[in-house]
Amino acid sequence: MKKQIIVFDTTLRDGEQSPGASLQRNEKLEIAQQLAKLGVDAIEAGFPIASPDDLEAVKLISKKIKGPAICGLARSLKADIDAAYKAVKPANRPRIHVFLATSKIHMQYKLKKAEEEILKQAVEAVKYAKRYISDIEFSPEDASRTEPNFLFNVIEKVIDAGATTVNIPDTVGYSIPEEFGRLIYNITRRVPNINKAVISVHCHNDLGLAVANSLAAVKNGAGQVECTINGIGERAGNASLEEIVMGMDTRKDFFDKKTHIKTRHIYETSRMVSRLTGINVQPNKAIVGSNAFAHEAGIHQDGILKRRTTYEIMKPSDVGFGETKLVLGKHSGRHALSARLKKLGYNLKENELKKAFERFKQLADKKKNVYDEDLSAIVEDQMVSVPELYRLEYLHIEGGTQSEPKATVKLRVKTKSVEATASGDGPVDACYKAVDKITGLRGKLLDYSIRSITSGKDAIGEASIKLTVKGRVVTGRGTSTDVIEASVKAYLNAMNKITSSGSSKLKQCL
Repeated sequence: MKKQIIVFDTTLRDGEQSPGASLQRNEKLEIAQQLAKLGVDAIEAGFPIASPDDLEAVKLISKKIKGPAICGLARSLKADIDAAYKAVKPANRPRIHVFLATSKIHMQYKLKKAEEEILKQAVEAVKYAKRYISDIEFSPEDASRTEPNFLFNVIEKVIDAGATTVNIPDTVGYSIPEEFGRLIYNITRRVPNINKAVISVHCHNDLGLAVANSLAAVKNGAGQVECTINGIGERAGNASLEEIVMGMDTRKDFFDKKTHIKTRHIYETSRMVSRLTGINVQPNKAIVGSNAFAHEAGIHQDGILKRRTTYEIMKPSDVGFGETKLVLGKHSGRHALSARLKKLGYNLKENELKKAFERFKQLADKKKNVYDEDLSAIVEDQMVSVPELYRLEYLHIEGGTQSEPKATVKLRVKTKSVEATASGDGPVDACYKAVDKITGLRGKLLDYSIRSITSGKDAIGEASIKLTVKGRVVTGRGTSTDVIEASVKAYLNAMNKITSSGSSKLKQCL
């Protein structure tokens, strides 16, 4: 039978300590409501002694949130414990979390106290908190750098004093997974009364090992993990809730553990915390980053399309992410393009797909990501059944604010290349005049518009024109990431319609 791991979320306390992440009272409540929906077992709502506003925020959460235990943090001082109790008293399941540093470096330089004094203060703090409520958690701060025998002694004594959870913090992210796992294992063997309390862990990410250390602890006997949404927190942050939970969920075969987390709410919770704290999630962040379920490499995309599990160990929907995203770029293959076009409603024949793929590759070399609107533009351009007597091969513009624009245009006319140069009132006018030299036709522009049909700085621009040639009115359309090129393509599209249509077909071109 799988062991239940308690998920203790400290986004609203340690997470809020991230530089610039201060939350308003109503924002804290909004996140707490989402955490309850997510299924966390305990919410550390704040550090009540820190400020009157923090105390009131914890009290508000204690009144409003049902389900999870609501916890307030306190130093091993009576005033702190009094404030914590005042804040969490309204909760259905109140908890006070008391901490005191136990490492030599902290005792010597920060607290200036000996081991005997620390031990006495820790025991007295737990007993004092126990007078208020039964659920007391104690943390020997900087436990991973504490002398082991002293740590074991402190844990034993605070459990005797009434602590129901003992939290082992890797406060400065110093520990290594093998080492931290062994520490937890030794606690289970060396502390005589450890069966009377839950072993918790609180790991920081200074070496990027917070999640690894937390999972090593779970494997070696920890029953509670302390974590934050998106891994936010002091310095390099805390262990990420979503990574710990999905690590255990994905590797059930290895951990044989379970949690109460409703994983389908992970992504929406991540987005909320990011929005309210103003801390963006990096694109390559595990589980919730925008690239977490995105594939660009052609080999990967081909594998995913054949069988998802070739390159995905989780379903995006499992964490509320939606669907796998095949990012189309220069590394993508024809299979991925075909699959995406079908999803957009385009069922191309083999020769049509070949042409579309060539256009796609040309575009992908110009812009990093190719969006659905880009693909639609490629296909729709291709679907226009106008024979191309004139096709653009080359375009060069010269000009500036104090010089007349000059354009050199090279067109493919049937089987040969023809080039012409012309000046004009602007770069587009100069191009059109160069085209007129080559075609021997002279178009009079009636209407011209350019718009962006995709997003980003490298967006595709669509030029639409209406002109008269020898008394005929015709429209043209062209697309490109370069608006001048799009304008020339639109002009050539109109010219090709003129040259390919007789009087009986003219209306079809309008």
